[in-house]
Amino acid sequence: MVKKKDLERKYREKLVDADEAVRVVKSGDSVHYGIFCGVVKKLDQALAKRANELENVKVYLTFWPYKDIPEIIKADPSGQHFDFMTFHMSGVERRMNENKLCYYVPMQYREVPKVYTESIGNIDVAMLQVSPMDKFGNFNIGPQVAESWGILESAKKIIVEVNPNQPVVAGTRNTIHIDDVDFVVEGDANPLPTVASKEPTEEEKQIAKHVIKHIESGSTLQLGIGSLPNYVGTLISESEIEDLSVHSEMFVDAFYRLYQAGKITGNKNLDRGKMVYSFAFGSQELYEFLDENPLTYAAPIDYVNSIAIIARIDKMVSINSFLQVDLFGQVNSESIGVKHISGTGGQLDFVLGAFLSKGGKSFLCSPSTRITKDGQRQSTILPVHMQGSIVTVPRSAVHYIATEYGIVNLKGKSIKERAKLLISIAHPDFREELEREAIKMKLI
Repeated sequence: MVKKKDLERKYREKLVDADEAVRVVKSGDSVHYGIFCGVVKKLDQALAKRANELENVKVYLTFWPYKDIPEIIKADPSGQHFDFMTFHMSGVERRMNENKLCYYVPMQYREVPKVYTESIGNIDVAMLQVSPMDKFGNFNIGPQVAESWGILESAKKIIVEVNPNQPVVAGTRNTIHIDDVDFVVEGDANPLPTVASKEPTEEEKQIAKHVIKHIESGSTLQLGIGSLPNYVGTLISESEIEDLSVHSEMFVDAFYRLYQAGKITGNKNLDRGKMVYSFAFGSQELYEFLDENPLTYAAPIDYVNSIAIIARIDKMVSINSFLQVDLFGQVNSESIGVKHISGTGGQLDFVLGAFLSKGGKSFLCSPSTRITKDGQRQSTILPVHMQGSIVTVPRSAVHYIATEYGIVNLKGKSIKERAKLLISIAHPDFREELEREAIKMKLI
């Protein structure tokens, strides 16, 4: 049996300051900064000090969660020393991308662990935020298990940045032992990054009302981020829908509120009693709810987002947002033309898995119009996608599409039928134009 004093000795031996830890990074190295709430802060500051010493350092992460840009970008505003790459874009990363300081890596999210172990090759230095070491010598990874072990298994060196504010989450593959760590850096106890819940628009409220008419008691939910999915949760909490379960790529505040309302029982046929998720991003109250909560279960992304696993869950309901859909039913959730907005994530996995589930459904939702920067109103239902737009969900996979004007089921529908159905839920100001274009394209 390992004695506590031996673990404490190992901790002290590996404890260094951030400046010393980042000395391990060399020119030409690939570095990982962590994911979501586990993205490092103090180590970023330390690495930035070495910018002029280094060349061709690739820095990977999944979603920069902070409001300010990374310190390495401030230290290297022309991108001469660091190449910054992300698997999903936040608003900060979009601005960096516009200035050629950040680049997106296209990928189905469930594939990312394998990408690190088999495609990208070894990560030279992995950095991640963790909770303080427990009496068994383990650091909890926090609510971002996701692809963490794909990164760690491929890493030559591992540096943990200890943050006492990291929740200790229940789950699997959710810890790393002191024996597997090369350096320990004690961080500045920064609060975890949060995302404020926005008030839903009137259009989003109407969309949510359409969607919940199709949700039955006994369903298992997957919800995406944003005011629309959160409002779906609000409506469910006020409805007669009950006996719900959770299997979701992301754990959002809506799940926390549904649990408080007594709607979550966990009576699903797989992982019964557990609210399964891969990562969490939301309010401080959400993180406190996840902390040492045995009813929640953080699991690797290649399990949570596995189409085969999702399909095994009866009455699986997936609810996500999109940016644009064309009259063929092809859904774009990633870009407006060539301007990158977010990422592929697990949307396609849940669309496919939910439909294959016994009694399952997937809903892709968007207001019928968007307002451009110059104040122009544009339809989110298009005859064909704009040049450079990304197809996130192919037409063959789409199930339900919802706008404030209604909800339509495209499964099993012909080209003619789906064009007519999509036009029927477009904004009235654009329906005639869409119909003319559909006739030109010989869709109807």
